[in-house]
This record gives sequence, structure tokens and C-alpha cells, in this order.
Amino acid sequence: MKFKAAVISLILGLLIWLGLNGTIGRDVLITGIVVTVITSFFFIGTGIFTDVRLTPKALFALVAWLVVFLIELIKSNIDVMSRVVTPKVRINPAIVEVKTRLKSKLGRLALANSITLTPGTLTTDIEGDTLFIHWIDASDVDIEGATRKIVGKFEKYLEVIFG
Repeated sequence: MKFKAAVISLILGLLIWLGLNGTIGRDVLITGIVVTVITSFFFIGTGIFTDVRLTPKALFALVAWLVVFLIELIKSNIDVMSRVVTPKVRINPAIVEVKTRLKSKLGRLALANSITLTPGTLTTDIEGDTLFIHWIDASDVDIEGATRKIVGKFEKYLEVIFG
């Protein structure tokens, strides 16, 4: 398990490093490897990456989640933009309670971030399997309906990745 956590933190760290630098030059790559090896030692004992599944099915789910996330990001940006530019105020804000089936802390964090990064929703708190979401247009305030509309898009993919 510790080896898996180290490999995952090395890969993620290097990908983030290369993404932030925007190049794959020799100096950047060598520096990135050194930096990620040093920083990955901080994650080995935490157990943070032990819930991540390294299977072809999980990799496919990661790609599917990214596609779904990008689609939801675009849709929610257009929705919030249309609410801002129209003269009539079309908001019905509320904090709604939603439930998740995700057992992993990292999976719940990924879900909360997926929700928060899409405009119009903001995760305010997580207590066990319950997330409290500030929703710009709370069209469904019951737990099942809000869960279906907010969490349902992301959860099935994150469940494959994190369990």
C-alpha cells in the first residue's frame, strides 16, 4: 500500500509540475522528478492515496469523470452567466443536504471539489456521508432530489476511482 501511495503521489506531482511549467524540457523534467520524489515522502505515511484504484476501469472512469465535469462546468457557467445578464432576478438560493455513497475521504473530497468548482454550487460542509451545498437555484430541496441533481453526475465515476 505504501508503494502504491508513493507511485501515485510521484505521478500526480510530476504531472502537476509539468502542467504548471508548460514544457517538457530536460531541466524542467529533472527538477520536477527531484521535487516530486522529495515531496512524495510527505504523503507515504498519510495513507491519502491508498483508496485510489489503479485499474483500467478506474482509468476509464477518470477520463469519463473529466468529460462529465467539463460538460457540467460549461453548462453551469452558461447558466450563471444568463442569471447575471438578465434583468429579472432568477435565483432561489438555499443550503441543501445531499448524501453520498463514497466511503473514501479522498473520494468525498473529489466530489466536494467537483461540486464547488461548478458555478452555482458551493460545498459548505461535509459530515460523514452528508454534504451541505449552497445552491443558487434550489429547485429540489429534499435530500433524494438534490442528491440526484447535484451529486449524481459525478458520484458514479468517482465511486469506480475511489471506492
